[in-house]
Amino acid sequence: MTHLDAIDQKLLALLQEDARLTIQEIGQRINLSKTPVHERIKRLEREGIIARYVTILDKKKLGNLLMIYCQVTLDRQTRDAFADFDAAIRELPEVLECNRVSGTFDYLLKIVSRDMETYNRFYQERLSVIPGTLHISSFFVMAEVKNSTIIPMSGK
Repeated sequence: MTHLDAIDQKLLALLQEDARLTIQEIGQRINLSKTPVHERIKRLEREGIIARYVTILDKKKLGNLLMIYCQVTLDRQTRDAFADFDAAIRELPEVLECNRVSGTFDYLLKIVSRDMETYNRFYQERLSVIPGTLHISSFFVMAEVKNSTIIPMSGK
């Protein structure tokens, strides 16, 4: 694990809130000149701490997309079965997140769909036909209480 000093943590907190901040704006907020801010950002990118920059879209303005969580259980819990399922899921753009978990099922998926009909088609034609899939339970989000991509920085 890379050591992050208080300045790195403040810089990362600012970038998580708004990645469009200029180096000058960041420097003003953390009391550093442009060159050290630029060098720190480049180092954090090289070290992989800053993995990428993305644009977060407003689901409501895109038509209030349906968000679904699925619990998936495989018919066997072997390295090969997990690898095959992982590879199949990576090919499905509707799956926003896929995590192998401990407990009574094997995977927790976060899926986005235009509507129930579209999800039903996806479920029947693409998700449930993945080899090794034994059971799928779908949960439909009724209200989004909190949605954040910000990882708390201890020095903030």
